Amino acid sequence: MSDNIQYTNSKVQPEDFTSGWSVGLILVGLGVSLPVLYLGAEMTLAMGMQNALIAFGLSTLVLTVLCLVTTLIGNRSRLSTYMILRFPFGKQGAKIINLLIGLSLLGWFSVALEFLSDAIANTSEELLGLKIPLAIIIILGSLFITVTTIYGIRTLEKLANVAVPVLLVFLIYVVYVSVGQATDISAITERVDVAPLSLFEGTSALIGSSILMPVLMADFSRYIYNDKQSLLSVLGIAIGTPLVWGIAAILSIKTGQVDIIMIMKHFSLILPAFVLIFVSTWVTNATNLYSVALTFSTIIDHWTYTKWVLVTSVVGTLMALAGFSDYFIEFLNILAVFSPAIAAIYIIDFFYIRKQDYNLDKVIDWGLPALLAWLLSTILACCSYYDVITLSGAYFVDSFLIGGIAYVLFSRSRLSTGLTIDNDV
Repeated sequence: MSDNIQYTNSKVQPEDFTSGWSVGLILVGLGVSLPVLYLGAEMTLAMGMQNALIAFGLSTLVLTVLCLVTTLIGNRSRLSTYMILRFPFGKQGAKIINLLIGLSLLGWFSVALEFLSDAIANTSEELLGLKIPLAIIIILGSLFITVTTIYGIRTLEKLANVAVPVLLVFLIYVVYVSVGQATDISAITERVDVAPLSLFEGTSALIGSSILMPVLMADFSRYIYNDKQSLLSVLGIAIGTPLVWGIAAILSIKTGQVDIIMIMKHFSLILPAFVLIFVSTWVTNATNLYSVALTFSTIIDHWTYTKWVLVTSVVGTLMALAGFSDYFIEFLNILAVFSPAIAAIYIIDFFYIRKQDYNLDKVIDWGLPALLAWLLSTILACCSYYDVITLSGAYFVDSFLIGGIAYVLFSRSRLSTGLTIDNDV
């Protein structure tokens, strides 16, 4: 698909608009994937069912509220997240932020690719007695996902429309079977298998797992018909994500496993589970790679979308081969430190600083107020994360609030560098 159809550096045109329900299904599909299922299972075994459900609710509330706001920005501007970031951070400053976002998305691509490859290897061994080297599976899986991504968001929409509802029904059926086998419901609600994880730590990891979603929401909502449809699409996050976490929680407590294939082995459902989860994770990782390509296309904009898909796919595959998933939880915590302030800054910039008026011809090179606000929030949130200082007690909250407040203050003070925000833009 050509670059102008991807609207990498331009506004989406009416002929490519779609419904909020279609985008919502894609967002649900992002949740029905191996990394999200793994995280829900891991958190539940570490926290216990009761605390896990509270953490699921709190993190979903935070993410939903942020997505409701950022989805409107994408819908009204019709621009990608990476173009939007140029307004507060400037053309050159946005490249710094986009680089960090791109690397984060590559991390997600790598983790999902590795988990999917593990699932393929386990399924092959369980059903066929065939041991395939993991490296070969990773490389072939990456090639398959890369080819899909080149065809763009329309292909993803078609895949999600078929795969997501079927997989959700299947997982709900497995939960029904699991609960039906339980001899004592308290065995599910009170069991904790590994070293206890606090409610705060679990909530932080869950928010970190999805904190880029509000930042990237514009990439999806820019295709939606109108505001109302755009807000409806957020149901994909508000309902889909906690539903998947909850399903993983029940199944992991019942079986004591976090590996979805080993969980399905307990119910003698390996093959259907593998087929459905393969398709869903395929959709999710193609979406990750799509977003990665859009991100880096704003850093080196003379490269085509297809070239960026190919290059970033190679890098992500090398990360998977190196075992990046071993650092999954640490990776999520890092996201929860630097990402929230980005969302806060571009929300304030769109609604307060620029009054919902973006003009692509009037973007400065360096948005110093935004960059300084983001840097300050990241430093203080890191200090909060490592217990050097105590602010709100939640470092992702610290990042969001400090970034937003600092941006307002720095913008109003008009730093004497000649690189200040032009409120008439």
